[in-house]
Amino acid sequence: MDLLPTLLMEVGSHQVEVTETLIGVGRFLVIFVAARIMAELMVRLQLPTILGELVAGVIIGASGLHLVVPPEAQAQLSGALLGLLSSLGGLTPESISSLYTETFSSLKVVAEIGLFSLLFLTGLESELDELVAVGIQAGTVAFTGVVLPFAAGTAGLYYLFHVPFIPAVFAGAAMTATSIGITASVFGELQWLKRKEGQIVIGAAVLDDILGIVILAVVVSLAGGGSFTLGPVIQLCVAAVIFVAVALVLSRFAAPAFDWVVDHLKAPGDVAVASFVVLTLCCFAAQAIGLEAALGAFAAGLILSASRHTHDIEAAVKPLVALFATVFFVLIGTGMDLSVLNPFDPANREGLVVALFLLVVAVAGKVAAGWTYTSKDPTNRLVVGLGMMPRGEVGLIFLGLGTQAGILTPALEAAILLMVIGTTFLAPVLLRLVIGGQKQTAPQPS
Repeated sequence: MDLLPTLLMEVGSHQVEVTETLIGVGRFLVIFVAARIMAELMVRLQLPTILGELVAGVIIGASGLHLVVPPEAQAQLSGALLGLLSSLGGLTPESISSLYTETFSSLKVVAEIGLFSLLFLTGLESELDELVAVGIQAGTVAFTGVVLPFAAGTAGLYYLFHVPFIPAVFAGAAMTATSIGITASVFGELQWLKRKEGQIVIGAAVLDDILGIVILAVVVSLAGGGSFTLGPVIQLCVAAVIFVAVALVLSRFAAPAFDWVVDHLKAPGDVAVASFVVLTLCCFAAQAIGLEAALGAFAAGLILSASRHTHDIEAAVKPLVALFATVFFVLIGTGMDLSVLNPFDPANREGLVVALFLLVVAVAGKVAAGWTYTSKDPTNRLVVGLGMMPRGEVGLIFLGLGTQAGILTPALEAAILLMVIGTTFLAPVLLRLVIGGQKQTAPQPS
């Protein structure tokens, strides 16, 4: 039910506009300040900043101060915040609460732009040539690192914990991806990025992202259909694989055409606008054939990864990611109901067991993948396995889309969240412990 017409009848339109502006600007103010404070803390602790953004969302959201609360969380806004907005806007707290709910969709649109920009940037930064150089080894690690946690996670949730099939598959899918950014950052710091282990991990992480996002597109599409039949699954898998394959082919042929267009544009913002034309076109195409728009965003990045203007595109897109992806990650945290993880509540104990199960499977599945490739040269397989462990921003993307699609229960949301946080925290720490003392070792040839 649309409540805005009722509000307009009760009060002057100017008061509504003032309050709506206060709500919109105030939400961004709270999100960016909280995210920046926690991100700075994470940097000083030598941990990924996205964890700070997620924690910031938890602090200001439904499990914390109730300053930014998604309507689906079914939590009340902070009384102090309602009182402040009421005194500034001249509306009753009840009217402000209704207006807050009505306008929350605009914040979700901003978060969606952040999601698409982040996936676009991930595809753009995929070094396909480096991937080919360690193709067989990276492919083996990636395939095993996807299949093991996906199969074990899905089967365990479905048969041991009796989770419905689609949520179980989605939770299993959330454990497949690897965060390229976190892994690359740690290997770069420890001077292992150019070693063979580093090349294998980065190549496998690229493949993991492709495989994981294909699985994500299939699962989210299936969830929207409401039933499970083999035919649509095969059709969606084939469509997703073809879509990514076409994107890889287009990276060789469409990128030069993109460069030609950009070279002939003169107006300011040419690279950014042209890039987002490709991005939105790919999102539209993916959604039009029944896949998830997120897959289209990643494919758009792959297509433009061969462009001569890659560095200019990155320079144009990264500020958008820094702003809008922050909103995406913070919003994930705001909707988390961490009360389901209270160990003193007997009703929560099964959820905590599920969270522990997911974390163990997520760690074991990726570490085991480090022992599945063959190499003539001696390599540190534990380093490869640990490098594949962090789910990071990719895991949060899975979680966010699962929440938006209404696939996950609060307990399963929190369990996946703990799995993402656990693997993302553990990977940098364990990698430093395993290879920190060898950081001055000269890089070996690939």
